[in-house]
Amino acid sequence: GIVLAHNVRSPGEVDAIVAAAADAGATVTRPPAETFYGGYAGCFRDPDGHIWEVAHNPGFTLADDGSLILPDFGIGT
Repeated sequence: GIVLAHNVRSPGEVDAIVAAAADAGATVTRPPAETFYGGYAGCFRDPDGHIWEVAHNPGFTLADDGSLILPDFGIGT
């Protein structure tokens, strides 16, 4: 299987989205909590059975349009 990931701008957004998903019928499979990488994330299974991770990763920036800006990992240097 796969897990669909949704990156957000803050831990509060993680809490709000996971709570809204639960209110809409999703099953929370991992309540939001701090992660080993210094972020914050939670997971839920939607009514169709898809697993979603909602995460705030302080190392990844989101552009104004919501697209993910990955850090320079030094590839090619």
